[in-house]
Amino acid sequence: MASTYGTDTIFILGKGASADQIEGDVFDRGTVIAINDAEAIAPADITVFHADWVADALKVNGWRSRLYITSSDLVPVATPQVRVPYVPQTQESSDLVMQRFLSDDLVVEDVMFLTALKIARLMARQRGRTQKVYMVGFDFSTETGYSSAITHDFSSSSEAEKSAKISIQEFFLLNALYFARGSEIEIEHVGHRPFSALSPDQLNERLSRRVAKAEGNRKREGLHVDIIAELTTNHFGDRGRLERMVRSAKAGGADFVKVQKRDVETFYTPEQLASPYRSPFGPTFRDYRHALELSADDFNFLDGLCQELEIGWFASLLDQQSFQFMLQFDPCMIKLPSTISEHRNYLEFVGRNYSKGLILSTGMTDERYERWVLENFAGMSTFYMLQCNSAYPTPLHDCDVGVVRHYHDLSQHDPRIVPGYSSHDFGWLASQLAVAAGARMIEKHVKLGNTEWAHFDAVAVDLETGAFREFVDHVREAELIVGTDQKRVNESEHHKYSRADAA
Repeated sequence: MASTYGTDTIFILGKGASADQIEGDVFDRGTVIAINDAEAIAPADITVFHADWVADALKVNGWRSRLYITSSDLVPVATPQVRVPYVPQTQESSDLVMQRFLSDDLVVEDVMFLTALKIARLMARQRGRTQKVYMVGFDFSTETGYSSAITHDFSSSSEAEKSAKISIQEFFLLNALYFARGSEIEIEHVGHRPFSALSPDQLNERLSRRVAKAEGNRKREGLHVDIIAELTTNHFGDRGRLERMVRSAKAGGADFVKVQKRDVETFYTPEQLASPYRSPFGPTFRDYRHALELSADDFNFLDGLCQELEIGWFASLLDQQSFQFMLQFDPCMIKLPSTISEHRNYLEFVGRNYSKGLILSTGMTDERYERWVLENFAGMSTFYMLQCNSAYPTPLHDCDVGVVRHYHDLSQHDPRIVPGYSSHDFGWLASQLAVAAGARMIEKHVKLGNTEWAHFDAVAVDLETGAFREFVDHVREAELIVGTDQKRVNESEHHKYSRADAA
């Protein structure tokens, strides 16, 4: 779980009515730990519970979490779960609650957000970094009611019992805020209590892409740069790793993830395939390359996951067999990478048999290739032209971001063309400049840590750190600064001298 997200953000989700004020995409930005049946509000990574009535509620909702931490034996056998002891709170044991909070032992507490905070501490240690923890949906009042997503109250407790429990929980949160100072977690309560660090609106302003986009659109008039997290084959054909990469890319702010597809037996020569290569999959390069390829079932899994997370996906298709294979998924767009710019027979085949969105990286090509592709891909509905240099890493003097401006000029005469930039350089500066030059798509290679046996290009940013989030933030900053090309008087402007003064 700790390796799933590149952001250092954890949400602990209660089911108070204030949770309805949080934009749904906020929860995409980090790990969600839900208390009891709060997973009905937003998809949770972890749910903590112990009471039997919670199992009834979760069964109705469909067991939406990826992991359950519970003392209950009512979780379906096939559902991922961790069984830990439940420690009931009594008058004699209440003074030991905070002592357990500071210990390394994990139990399910009656005040379950303390268990969630303990999990957050464990994740912080695993990640090796301080984690920002937002407490959402903890209103500590029965009068405000539940989130609208909680359509039925399965608890048999009376209103008086619920009110008593809630008032005690507020006391323990204040204790937790005190005891957690200087620890691996920074806790911020989201709500309208005197100790709240943020209101729901302030959390939306901080983390919601929808709110940021709405605000930005007032300034940019709809300008948006699509950011592509290029996974390449760094998933190693492993669905679990693939899922972690997609979730981390989504949390980092990507609009799309991209994978690759090639027919191994025809793309490489027999000599290349038979050559020695050391990996967990076998002793040859053939063993290694076959293991990295995604099957039809894997692509169906990817499609379903991306629909769930509301993030787009597409693939670079390196040969005709892969192109024909991909058509079964009815992709909204495909990419033809720089690698195959000299495979003209294949490119012509795509030009004759495909008419949706096409992305083309232009590494290792010149203006002659540009003229050729504009002629042969005339039937595409949308044609993304991405300036690219195929060196890893690209020296700064070879980034040639000015080519993006050239593609922008072409788009003024051919509205099908969308200029962009595929970044093989270090960092984010060239991508910022590309946005200023007119790029409307930015692609960046990503990885999930390093291994001793896999080749990783040095320019890929690590999804296990905050590097990709930082990259996206810099691109969005450039997007905001570029703004609109329509000259106007902005609200921030005012005349220093009035007409009367001028007269």
